[in-house]
Amino acid sequence: MSGEPGQVSVAPPPGEAEPGSGVRIVVEYCEPCGFEATYLELASAVKEQYPGIEIESRLGGTGAFEIEINGQLVFSKLENGGFPYEKDLIEAIRRASNGEPLEKITNSRPPCVIL
Repeated sequence: MSGEPGQVSVAPPPGEAEPGSGVRIVVEYCEPCGFEATYLELASAVKEQYPGIEIESRLGGTGAFEIEINGQLVFSKLENGGFPYEKDLIEAIRRASNGEPLEKITNSRPPCVIL
């Protein structure tokens, strides 16, 4: 930090890893279903909290919005019927980055329905 007002250092101290580094997320979603916007919103929120995280997107089948952390399925829209809450995904990433066991996210918000 230079000490000038308005400037914030976002790089970790030397020798310290960025939050989320070593954690890999894969999100598989249905593009024709219009889920890309949800993916981008979620990816942005995750990157804000964990700048060192690796996020990959893949096109999935109809109705899919599946999230894997380090190869483990932690959320499935096909099973839950909705989308994950950001806070639940952030908590799962925190657990993964600390080497803690992952649990499946079962809480979900309903998909947006336009009448």
